[in-house]
Order: sequence, then C-alpha cells, then structure tokens
Amino acid sequence: MTKQFLLVGVFFAIGLLSQGQSRWIKVNESLLFSSPPFNNCHASTLVEDQHGELSVACFGGSQEGKKDVVIYYGKINSKGEAIPGEIASGVINDSVRYPCWNPVLLKNKEGQLVLFYKVGPNPREWWGNYKTSGDNGVTWSEAVRLPAHVLGPIKNKAIQLDNGDVLCPSSVESANGKWKVFIEKADSKLQHWTVIPVDSNSIFDVIQPSMLRYSEKKLQLLCRSKQGNVIQAWSKDNGNTWSSLSKTSLLNPNSGIDAVTLKDGRQLVVYNPDIPGKDWVNGRSKLSVALSKDGIHWRDIAELEKGTTQEYSYPAVIQSADGLVHITYTYDRKNIKYVVLREETR
Repeated sequence: MTKQFLLVGVFFAIGLLSQGQSRWIKVNESLLFSSPPFNNCHASTLVEDQHGELSVACFGGSQEGKKDVVIYYGKINSKGEAIPGEIASGVINDSVRYPCWNPVLLKNKEGQLVLFYKVGPNPREWWGNYKTSGDNGVTWSEAVRLPAHVLGPIKNKAIQLDNGDVLCPSSVESANGKWKVFIEKADSKLQHWTVIPVDSNSIFDVIQPSMLRYSEKKLQLLCRSKQGNVIQAWSKDNGNTWSSLSKTSLLNPNSGIDAVTLKDGRQLVVYNPDIPGKDWVNGRSKLSVALSKDGIHWRDIAELEKGTTQEYSYPAVIQSADGLVHITYTYDRKNIKYVVLREETR
C-alpha cells in the first residue's frame, strides 16, 4: 500500500516545523466518491482488515435526519476512491422507516468486521444496532439490536483489549439539553454489556468521545463539548473507572473529533481549531491535525482545510500496518474527503 500511495499526486509539505522535528507529508488527497448516490453524507468511519485493505462507511441520503438516510460502505482503492454500496437501513416494516446515523467500523481479534450504527428519528431517541461480516465486507449479517441501555460506539472507534473485551466510547444527548459520556464494555461476542459512567455530575456538556491508549492500562478520553475546548478524562485500570472531566488546550467549536494512538506510543488528534460561534455549524471550516507525546501538550503538525463558510467536520483517523495515517472527513456534506499522511524525519 505504501508504494501505491507514493505514486498518487504531488507530495505536499503541510506542517510548519521547528528545527529537529519531523514533518508530515500528504501522499494522498482525494474525494472518495466520484458519483455519490446521495445528495448529503456525513460521519465517516475507517478500518483496515487483516489483508491491509481499507474500508470506509458513512451515512448518506437526501439530508441528515431524513428517512431515506442509510449506511453506505466501500473499499478504498489505490487511487483513493471508493464505490459506496448500501449495507444498512432503518426500514422497520412496510410502513415504518427511520434514518440511520453514525456508523463505526471495528475489526475484532478474530478478523471479523463489525459495523455499529444508530437508527431512530433523532439522536435523543435513536437505538444501537450492529452487523458483522466474515468475508471482509463482501456480505453482512442481519442487523442485531443492542440491549435497551446500550448504544454502541457513538461516533468514534471502539477498542478491543488483550482479554477480548470491547470498549465502546459512547454518549447521550438528553431531551433537557444535558450531554454525558460513558463507556460501554462488552465481551468479545458482544453478548454481555456493562455501562461505565464517566464523571456523571460534571459541569461539562460532552459527547462523541475518542479513546487513546497508553502503557500500564492507562486510557484517555477526548470529547466534543459545548464549552469551547476538547474535554478529557483519564483511566488507570483499562476503563473500569475514570477521572473527573477537565479541559485540554485543544479548541472545540462543538464539533466531532477523532484520535488515534500511533504505533510508537504518540497520540494524534484531528479537530476543528476554532471557538464556538452563534450556531453549531460555525467553526467547522478549518480542520487540523495535532500530535502529543503525553496527551497533555499538543502541537499542530498539519492543516487539512482552511475554509471560510464550508463544513469540514467529523473526522475519522487510523494508522495502517505500514505506518501511514489515514483520515476521512465530511467534505461540505457533499462527499467524504480522504487524506493520507506520512511522517518524514529530518
């Protein structure tokens, strides 16, 4: 895969770097869908299978929240493109149908692909479903509805621990306007679930957490918030208990983020580096990548977008086996943009 992406386009240096630091190079920048079968799409998710192939999913339809919104899935080819095919809908019966929301892909330790997604009229009334694929996304099982108290990973990646347990970073948007994050822990078969609170009485309104891993069972949550910053919590016991929520130095204009722990232990986050405006859609025209060694001190390494009124939002990020960093994000609601970064050390 590395050789393929080295042939795509012209290399772009995209970080302002001080002496002695590495620089991050774009080796791919493309829109995933050449002829999208929808007018509107959002909330992409990425995964690499055991063969090194990358898959993407998102929701798409006439407009977010409309009943025709379904989950689309496709493989990303060497040109940085994908052909989306419908793999999940909110059809209940001949007369009842709901929109789909926020797919999240997971490759489990058995090599099986899991697709988590939400179905329902809105984020306050939706419920969680999942499907599985044993042939790397060629075919999918029937939908399985999660238990009533479980939603699955709400936007960002779940992680699977060494013992097989799956940790899903989740959240709720209550009818009273209060937002809360929590962790849903399941066994490897997704049969038995436990909900673990995260600072339930916090003053912060937070949703859509991302999860980062450190050594010695240490984990970090990074959350979208209404309070102008990315909000964090820490665990020292593989997510069984969590610290109080607190502010990070990363700005957040009430917009989704995503983060990943790199193979060398550093942490990487993709975020909108702006402060809240009068409406939640403000502040989503710029998109940046930041890096940290400790999850506390962050420095920007790349600027993905520098728009004015457009929406570049809801990133998903993974690192593939060859060390490349792959990012997808909503491109003004019309498409999903795909960027691949490679680090060069001076």
